[in-house]
Amino acid sequence: MIPVTKSFLPPIAEYTAQVQRAYNNGWLTNRGALVLELEDKLTTYLNLEQSRILLMNNGTIPLQIALKCLAKGGEVITTPFSYVATTSTIVWEGCTPVFVDINPEYLTIDETKIEAAITDKTTCILATHVFGNPCNVEEIERIAKKHNLKVIYDGAHAFGVSYKGKSIFEYGDVTTCSFHATKLFHTGEGGAIFCKDSDLFHQLYYSHNFGHDGPLAFHGLGINGKMSELQAAMGLAVLPHMKEILRDRSSVVSWYHDCLKSDMLEVLKIRNETHWNRAYYPVLFESESLLIEVQNSLQAAGVFPRRYFYPSLTQLPYVHQSTCDIASDVSSRILCLPLFYGLSEKDVKGIASIINKF
Repeated sequence: MIPVTKSFLPPIAEYTAQVQRAYNNGWLTNRGALVLELEDKLTTYLNLEQSRILLMNNGTIPLQIALKCLAKGGEVITTPFSYVATTSTIVWEGCTPVFVDINPEYLTIDETKIEAAITDKTTCILATHVFGNPCNVEEIERIAKKHNLKVIYDGAHAFGVSYKGKSIFEYGDVTTCSFHATKLFHTGEGGAIFCKDSDLFHQLYYSHNFGHDGPLAFHGLGINGKMSELQAAMGLAVLPHMKEILRDRSSVVSWYHDCLKSDMLEVLKIRNETHWNRAYYPVLFESESLLIEVQNSLQAAGVFPRRYFYPSLTQLPYVHQSTCDIASDVSSRILCLPLFYGLSEKDVKGIASIINKF
């Protein structure tokens, strides 16, 4: 069986050596030595110049905290083409998602349609760097400043991406990332939030720790978003392997490029001046019916791609139904092919040969 993705597992001895450190310290949570070390090493690895990183226990909690701090219960302009968490967190935090359609080439929010969606209730823009492909961050920043809005980027797929020579995590008021087990870099389960403003970072920090100001006082409202030492141990074991992980994934992407010959396919167009991380390999078919035929044939051969993201988030039962024609069309025709460390050239050729038959 070939799944759409597979977790990278570092040598077990390397992971258990990190876990042993936590055992030796007798400290399993509440920002122990391993969490602090991982934050420091990620700051260096990601070349963060202004933004600070705060590790959390999953990739959704950072979005919830960011919305709690910045959206203030208002309308949040967002994309209909993302994982469900992008929209569900908006609703969960008592805000109202307002969908803006996507750019048909880059699949990110169409920045030219944002201003038309702004009302006197709009407080925030929440956009996704889809499959690690950056949004038009300059134009979104211009619009946000003009209308006094906050900007949150869902960078769940964007680990290691840089745009115009700068980490993608340096953009917006806040950017979040997922370190779920299936992600490029992972901590088993986990995530992070990135922020440049020191006052806002302070608020994000205490918000992820019950609002604490020391053991007996409180800065304000908070929840529990802390990463454990055992999660950080996995991250510290995975991080030294990032060079080989990226090299391997680059090879897989190149094999797909070489092997997929069909004129009936479109591949993701990466925004200019982007250093892309090859987080996913999505392809667009001419029609949904063709996609389903191909998917059925792949599954019959033991290959399991994923319709990611499907359906459009405008179809969720707990949002106001709206029309975003491009997102609806793209979501019906897009399929993510298997891409993970260790996927062989032979397997890629086999996958491509099945697709090429159509």
